[in-house]
Amino acid sequence: MRCIVISGQKNYIWIWIIVDRYGKRFVEFVLGKRDKATCKKLLEKVKDKAISWCMTDFGKAYEGVLPTHKHIQSKAETYTVEGYNSLFRHFLARMRRKTKCYTKSPEILRYSLLFLMKKKKQ
Repeated sequence: MRCIVISGQKNYIWIWIIVDRYGKRFVEFVLGKRDKATCKKLLEKVKDKAISWCMTDFGKAYEGVLPTHKHIQSKAETYTVEGYNSLFRHFLARMRRKTKCYTKSPEILRYSLLFLMKKKKQ
């Protein structure tokens, strides 16, 4: 997950992403709070895909949502997602800290991420 402030206020929005760790491909994302409802929304987007393992950090939002037999919690296993977070910060000024560029709308943030990931896939 990556946190971003909307409109320069304390309106935080979290970017939840799913990455194919072995193929290092971006799969899906969703914007929302750091809660179980957002986690469920992201899983709903990928329900038709075969997922063998879910590797996450120790966030409480995953408990009870991800199947325990497929869920591995470890900071050492999230490096692919962290690589994408770094990519977002590199290419999108709105994702950097201490910047004058900021997002005024979650919808614009969503379109920025879609455009970046579309460009990367080509």
